[in-house]
Amino acid sequence: MKNRIKAFFQRNANSAIKSKQLAMSLDIFTEQDYEALKAFLHQLVEEGFLVREGKRFKYIPKGNEKTVKGEFNIMKDGSGFLFKDRVPGGGYYISSRYFNTAFHGDIVELSVAAKELKGRNRVLMTGQIINVIERKWKEISGTLSKEGSFYIVKPDIPEIHRNLYIPEEALNSAKAGDRVFVGDIHWTNPKINPEARVIEVVAKGEGVDIDVITIAREFNLPFKFAKKTFEEARAISEEIPAEEIAKREDFREKNVFTIDPEDAKDFDDALSLETLPNGNYEIGIHIADVSHYVTQNSSLDKDALERGNSVYLVGAVIPMLPEELSNGICSLVPYRDRLTYSVVVEMSPRAKVLNYRIVKTVINSKRRFSYEEAQQVIETGKGDLAGDITILNKIAVALRTKRMKSGSIEFGSDEVKFVLGDDGEVTGVRRKQLQESNKLIEEFMLLANKIVAEHVNKKRRETEIVPYVYRIHDKPDKEKMREFARFVKSLGFLVNFSDSPTPQQLNALMEAVKQKEEEVIVNELAIRSMAKAIYSTENIGHYGLGFVHYAHFTSPIRRYADLLVHRILHYYGENRGKALYQETPLRGMCAHISLTERTAIEAERLSVKMKYIEYLKPLVGQEFDGIISGVTGFGFFVKLAESLAEGLVHVRDIEGDYFTFEEKNYRLKGERSGRVYRLGDKVRVKLIRVSPERSNVDFTIA
Repeated sequence: MKNRIKAFFQRNANSAIKSKQLAMSLDIFTEQDYEALKAFLHQLVEEGFLVREGKRFKYIPKGNEKTVKGEFNIMKDGSGFLFKDRVPGGGYYISSRYFNTAFHGDIVELSVAAKELKGRNRVLMTGQIINVIERKWKEISGTLSKEGSFYIVKPDIPEIHRNLYIPEEALNSAKAGDRVFVGDIHWTNPKINPEARVIEVVAKGEGVDIDVITIAREFNLPFKFAKKTFEEARAISEEIPAEEIAKREDFREKNVFTIDPEDAKDFDDALSLETLPNGNYEIGIHIADVSHYVTQNSSLDKDALERGNSVYLVGAVIPMLPEELSNGICSLVPYRDRLTYSVVVEMSPRAKVLNYRIVKTVINSKRRFSYEEAQQVIETGKGDLAGDITILNKIAVALRTKRMKSGSIEFGSDEVKFVLGDDGEVTGVRRKQLQESNKLIEEFMLLANKIVAEHVNKKRRETEIVPYVYRIHDKPDKEKMREFARFVKSLGFLVNFSDSPTPQQLNALMEAVKQKEEEVIVNELAIRSMAKAIYSTENIGHYGLGFVHYAHFTSPIRRYADLLVHRILHYYGENRGKALYQETPLRGMCAHISLTERTAIEAERLSVKMKYIEYLKPLVGQEFDGIISGVTGFGFFVKLAESLAEGLVHVRDIEGDYFTFEEKNYRLKGERSGRVYRLGDKVRVKLIRVSPERSNVDFTIA
């Protein structure tokens, strides 16, 4: 039968035909033969002989198929998406049946099928994976278990959607229940689970949480620096030569201070305030001068570039620079002379920038504030440097007001902080809102970043154009915006935009949902609808901030982009517009650090998920208030109101009814009861299962 099917499609190469039509053409009338026909059709699709277009099948003449290459991603709802050129922002939808042997994150070749309607007014290009070009995961972590006579590993990363089969001879002394790393992964048949061998049993050591070790290995985040990098770091003296100080503007006698999280160790920014005789203010935004110590093409520099950024996991940091620099020589700790690169701004009491200078400086911080301590000063007007902090806060409020009026978008951004015991175990979860002290620092960092980008653009117009590193943010995808607007309308909020909202319209919506129970999910979906900010040598502006020119300057201890900007800025000023980096290699660096940033975000999310599972495990049986944060054909996700932990209510755990998925309405509906569970609905749920080995949290309706 298979050969007959192949021959039919070869004779009718331009036709797309349904299985029932094909059965009639081949004189197939029995149910048994029809089922065999359908099985062969799906087999031929997997082999790449046919492509599926909706319910129709079509022959792909060899060499004529349209293919694209890109990064394969498995989405929250279990479907797949291919991003072209490893950059989100357009791509192809892939049904789970056409994943072939691809894992989340693999670089794959996709055979493009056709356009497929998905919901109202939504058209996506679809396709099927025909080849895995590059595996993302050389090693995968998970928990080993025994099911019958088989050993399997359930990956820690939920997007890795298939369990891995471990032959008994490949256990490497591992036992059921062990946390392991597996390698030598082989997967050639999508109908059979991939096979692997255990290469290491994870053990706690050196005071580092097992989860941290696992995540670091999973995402190839190195704990250790190269020997030469350590040697370079240790060779740097904390003492600053007098001749170096003489080259710099001296702020050591001024009231310079830092405001950071309570548990921070890498202080890379500080502020100072001086009232000028004319009534204006001179505000110093002082940034650690990392470029003075990390010279171009040194081992320190190469390691920092490879890492791209520091990664902040729950309870641990994988730094971009060795601690000798990040927490030592470069960190703006109190009562120590430190080299800085400063944006010094003259501002009116109404927060108008009148003048600025970008200069190398030396400081000596007089006080280290936590955000909580600074907030106390703001609220009471009392305490160390109360006058300076009060004035700076007023200016920050004015800057923020101006920024919002000119087009910056304000998303709600409540933070969750895990409370950890001495052993690193989670003892609680605290949800905290950003306070005025947080926003004070944010505004002056944004101001400095904006000024240095505008400064370079101004100089570029005067002299030869040289490559520069911008932080850019494109306009949101119109289709995503239409979907977002439709969802928000379904919640009962007035929305006056469709596919091209202005920042002011988005801000009006964010203000409308503020302090409401739907705020969390609306903010989350709004952010998902946005393009991803990246680094680029080509400036298109920053949509989210409403800035025409923007760069990262204020965090060189933890971001390589900022280190690049420092170097380019200084070299540019010293050499009358000559280029420190050529366009092509600098563009490659931008692509690399944009990718390391995405990897860090993924690692941080997994770290949070693992800690949530640890936190919830002893709470099985308890009830919680939450909001539906996602709806699929197999159930709906619930985000808890207090902790923001998320889990699944599976349809099988909802008793007394059969539920159908209405994609266009973002809901599940009971056929007998008419009960509806919709995205954004408030629900009361009961925690029924927590499975660390499967990274699952399951609820049922309370």
